[in-house]
Amino acid sequence: MRDENRIESLRSECCVLVRLLTSDQPLEEHPLKELEGLAVTAGCSVVGGMTQRRSEPDQTTYLGKGKVRELRELVEEHGADVVIFDNDLSPAQTRNLEKALNTKVIDRTELILDIFASNARTHEAKLAIELAQLEYSLPRLKRMWTHLSRQTMGVGMRGPGEKQLEVDRRLVEKRIYDLRADLAKVEARRERQVRSREGIPTVSLVGYTNAGKSTLMNALTGADVEAADKLFATLDTRTRRWHLPSWGWVLLSDTVGFIRDLPHKLIASFKATLEEARQADLLLHVADVSSPAVLDQISAVYEVLTEIGIEEKDTILVLNKVDAAPSEESVRRVLDRYPHAIPISAVTGIGFDVLHHAVSQALAAEFYDVEVDVAPGDGRLLAYLSAHGEVIEREFGEDRVRVHVRIPAAAMGEVQRRALAIRPASDAPDSISHVA
Repeated sequence: MRDENRIESLRSECCVLVRLLTSDQPLEEHPLKELEGLAVTAGCSVVGGMTQRRSEPDQTTYLGKGKVRELRELVEEHGADVVIFDNDLSPAQTRNLEKALNTKVIDRTELILDIFASNARTHEAKLAIELAQLEYSLPRLKRMWTHLSRQTMGVGMRGPGEKQLEVDRRLVEKRIYDLRADLAKVEARRERQVRSREGIPTVSLVGYTNAGKSTLMNALTGADVEAADKLFATLDTRTRRWHLPSWGWVLLSDTVGFIRDLPHKLIASFKATLEEARQADLLLHVADVSSPAVLDQISAVYEVLTEIGIEEKDTILVLNKVDAAPSEESVRRVLDRYPHAIPISAVTGIGFDVLHHAVSQALAAEFYDVEVDVAPGDGRLLAYLSAHGEVIEREFGEDRVRVHVRIPAAAMGEVQRRALAIRPASDAPDSISHVA
């Protein structure tokens, strides 16, 4: 059961932003910039902000006592409706802060969950969001049911609060069980869909939220994927055909954006959505090179990829928005750190030729571009070539069918056993591997 009074849309509410930085965290020029973007995406109006640096959070109120008093004055001065922390708070810390500040307090995870809930469109995304919200809310049920707690003490005067809490907890746990079962079915169906594409090269876009992945997908495939200048505009995986020059057709998928400290519950809930990235032949890691925090964002994406178990996947780093970069020096700074990255602009098309060549080279490591001579009556091999590779051309002769095909290396065993002859394609691009 969701707490409708707390996990509702934050639209039109005024908020104060807070972030605690521990002494081992590096200093940042704009420590609240990302949180501000999240708050605005959720529909909040930001009226103030505060940071504190200390060795470790306070166990009771997360901030020090002096900062809590200062924060209350800031809330009263601006008439803020909610205080948003760029940290994860325990249920007790949230409760203590709300008492001290006399206003609603939410943490980073609750804010991201609210944004995801607002942007969920498909049945799969809604299931994943509801599961993450319930798992987040379960340890906080006591706070949610304070209106049923005891009002007076004494024999015969105990209210129904504790009894209602246990009933509600069982309802939540049952709903979580049902949602996990539904998502397991979705995950199995997604895996079958991905496996059915065996033999077709697949490329998946990953990256920090609002890095321009959807805009790049539209530019490369002519798709009409929503591309908005806001965080987490895309929650559902979309797959489109992309005609790669000098290669042919591949499948390009756009996935949910990542973010620093992405809640673990969301990663688990969106496992089915991330299956496209997990099974892809190649990842295009899209980064916003115009962002002053681009290096931190790149590192955050690599951390999430490690967390979901696909850090060893072949990956090309794509530096998007070079047309909006503050200076050439800012782009050079990123290239000095990642010299093999490819600068592009999804809006103007800058760097697309280099990107096409790099993707072709990366895919070529796993594919052969060959001409196969097949006996005219060997329909099985002809069907196998069509099912597992991209047939570019067929030439029919009296005693054989010559098939120009691009096929994964893993599928070459059957071809070598049954073909009359195999030779490298005469017009294969240099980036394509050849059969010796």
